Amino acid sequence: VQLQASGGGLVQTGGSLRLSCAASGRTFSSYSMGWFRQAPGKEREFVAAITWNGGNTNYADSVKGRFTISRDNAKNTVYLQMNSLKSEDTAVYYCAQTRAFYTSLYNSGEYAYWGQGTLVTVSS
Repeated sequence: VQLQASGGGLVQTGGSLRLSCAASGRTFSSYSMGWFRQAPGKEREFVAAITWNGGNTNYADSVKGRFTISRDNAKNTVYLQMNSLKSEDTAVYYCAQTRAFYTSLYNSGEYAYWGQGTLVTVSS
């Protein structure tokens, strides 16, 4: 399985970015997907997740109302639309794909495959 994240960059406070993550290697539509992030000097944290058919989404409280996760199973791609960006959103963002069976989308240990990360820098 390969996950290729893209779309990161430098943006001003209040701006927007859309991250994409293209997946290959197994049936994309069968697995839930998530986004995590890691800021300098901090642990990796959950950002958002979406179930296999897009029917359910979950968000960290810190991004709720500003970020939207979505997926296009025909394109084997998951997206993270990030609006009203803040300096504290600066981090490397990782997409991930769950194991076949999992109990919580919030737990990084439930994800079997990870992308390489894309850097998002929000400047004031």
